[in-house]
Amino acid sequence: MGCFTVCTFATAAAQETVYPAPAQKETITLTNATIHVGNGQVITNGNVVITNGKITEVGATTSTAGKIVDCRGKHIYPGLILTATEIGLMEVPAVRATSDAEEIGELNPSIRSIVAYTADSKVTNTLRPNGILLANIVPGGGIISGSSSVVQLDAWNWEDAAYKLDGAIHFRMPSLLARTRGRGFGGGQQTPPVDPVKRGLEQIENVKNFFREAKAYLAEPAHENTNLKYEAVKGLFTKKQKLFIHCNIVKEMLLAVDFVKEFGFDVVLVGAADSWQIADLLKQNNIAVVLDQLHALPVMVDDDVDQPFKTPALLQKAGVLFALNDDDENTRSRNLAFNAGTAAANGLSKEEALSAITLNAAKILGIADRTGSVETGKDANIVVSDGDILDMKSNIISHAFIQGREVNLTNKQTQLFEKYKYKYGIK
Repeated sequence: MGCFTVCTFATAAAQETVYPAPAQKETITLTNATIHVGNGQVITNGNVVITNGKITEVGATTSTAGKIVDCRGKHIYPGLILTATEIGLMEVPAVRATSDAEEIGELNPSIRSIVAYTADSKVTNTLRPNGILLANIVPGGGIISGSSSVVQLDAWNWEDAAYKLDGAIHFRMPSLLARTRGRGFGGGQQTPPVDPVKRGLEQIENVKNFFREAKAYLAEPAHENTNLKYEAVKGLFTKKQKLFIHCNIVKEMLLAVDFVKEFGFDVVLVGAADSWQIADLLKQNNIAVVLDQLHALPVMVDDDVDQPFKTPALLQKAGVLFALNDDDENTRSRNLAFNAGTAAANGLSKEEALSAITLNAAKILGIADRTGSVETGKDANIVVSDGDILDMKSNIISHAFIQGREVNLTNKQTQLFEKYKYKYGIK
């Protein structure tokens, strides 16, 4: 046991030399690359000029200045964006002491995930080499979990990491899927079972009552006492925040539409496995979708086994704004690009699939004016790949830039790779 502890510590400590990059000092020009803009456009043999953290020129005839990085034969992409994740709040899911993702209680709109975000998480070091440079950090627990914030993944602390603060409030809709209880009521105690659908509907009505009370409170010109929970959702009524509703089945999503109709909120469905069934309704109500996991079985037993693969193309056809995500606890979000690759093999074009993890994600998170595509004036959040970033074999990231800073792509896995290459004399 002691040896295992020492060995584990020694391996982990090696990552302590992976520190955030300093601010960009000189102009950088990436030349001779295939540029995937992120909005569907592809530029062959193009250049990208980066100055003071911003993209200043993009195109086939741009000037070359400052440090030249020859990307001949390579591909330039916008940095990939995780739209909903607990990265930085949870280090090792099986170890309670490393989790700061949940708060007790059911209604916690005033909880802010950003202040619990750990910028020196070792997990983030494994995301950058797969092209993921930004993430929306989402709190868990309760029914209203709190607010999420977007961070860039190369920072000393949460203040440095913050990219957009408190952009969304998260509502985890109670399940309305009736389930059997198996053998009896459990433990030999004959207590009547709780109707999960009835209980879920009551909880949803409680949430609506909370928002009704918050609306009335916020309509008052002055308050004798400040209510932090009501103040925390003010942005929903002013459209500065969005309501992310976590749900999957149709009856839950239909209730989510009610929040648009009654309160006028900007709603985003997270999970939304069966959103393809009501895609036209979602489009009519301007409801965006974040598909949590493509590499999964369908929610309903009568769905096609490959339905998760096909859903993105159906949403695209209906004109629904959607993003792809990766909430797998085993891969810890590293397969984001390959989820998009699966969608590209099942009805989406490659550029549409790329948009679903870059520009679409930025639009949903309210940061599309700053990032999500390789366009002049935006932050230089850029990755350079040897090949197709959506392909597991050719997704080899050679360079990554966050706000113009070339970030370190070293992590525990790359260090072990180099260690054993050295051991066996592999060059």
